[in-house]
Amino acid sequence: MPSVQTARGPVDTAALGRTYMHEHVFVLSTEHVQNYGEGAWWDEDERVADAVAKLHQLVERGITTIADPTVWGLGRYIPRIERIAEQVPDLNIIVATGIYTYNDVPFQFHHRGPGTLLGGPDPMIADFTRDLTEGIAGTGVRAAFLKCAVDQPGLVPGVERVLRAVAATHRETGAPITVHTESSIHAGRAVVELLGKEGVDLGKVVIGHAGDSNDRDYLKELADTGAILGMDRFGLDIINSTADRVSTIAALCEEGYADRMVLSHDASCFMDWFGPDPETLRGMAPNWNYRHISEDVLPSLRALGVTEAQLDQMLVENPRRYFSG
Repeated sequence: MPSVQTARGPVDTAALGRTYMHEHVFVLSTEHVQNYGEGAWWDEDERVADAVAKLHQLVERGITTIADPTVWGLGRYIPRIERIAEQVPDLNIIVATGIYTYNDVPFQFHHRGPGTLLGGPDPMIADFTRDLTEGIAGTGVRAAFLKCAVDQPGLVPGVERVLRAVAATHRETGAPITVHTESSIHAGRAVVELLGKEGVDLGKVVIGHAGDSNDRDYLKELADTGAILGMDRFGLDIINSTADRVSTIAALCEEGYADRMVLSHDASCFMDWFGPDPETLRGMAPNWNYRHISEDVLPSLRALGVTEAQLDQMLVENPRRYFSG
């Protein structure tokens, strides 16, 4: 059987089981933590213990795998993920490589690569490839997919450069791709167009946050290219309500698109985007946690006629196909 790399090593794709395709363990700024966190609001042992407890909630609800698209720009730090994975042995954590930016590339790439001061091949491609084939930062943990983003600013030059580097790495390694997209501007269209022209197998592309939209014509247009719709922000009702997300998925299932959707929350154990208090958004997004799909979303989908076979397609078969070489 084909296998996929996880934080604890390779796992047969047939053993992935129920999989959430877009969950973060931590979303952090490394510089924020190192300069303003220690001794103030960041306690490494406390945060690790909290993450272990929260991830066990997934296992208790029958989830056996999460794909964590935390890359450069979101605070990826694999030694911490390794430490957590060891304490949650019944959960596979699949990690990613790539760059998360809505605008420019990191300064470390400004002067290297085609059209820059120093020229040469794009070093991003070599970095991403090494993460996928050798391991990340000397840990031996290998990424299993690529991650980038197209948000409100659209396909600006820095974002386009990252997307093309991701495409080149996909061609070199076969690694699948997940792209954060801003649904309000239908960013998925630009993604499938560029990646298609770059020779990417669109059946290996998740259009992240497609579920923020209830425009079924737009969603079917993306899915008809072969791309997978990331219905992956359950609990963020401030963007799109759970009821509307559920209705959209049920309608798409009825039209035959269950084989091109995956489910998730885009939640995390801790993120510092809204300040150091992890409870800051609790009042605004009380259901934005790892429990919401199991406890609320799946019963609601069943009530609208989504079958167990369709749920298994979205939670088991589609992730397995995505990661199967």
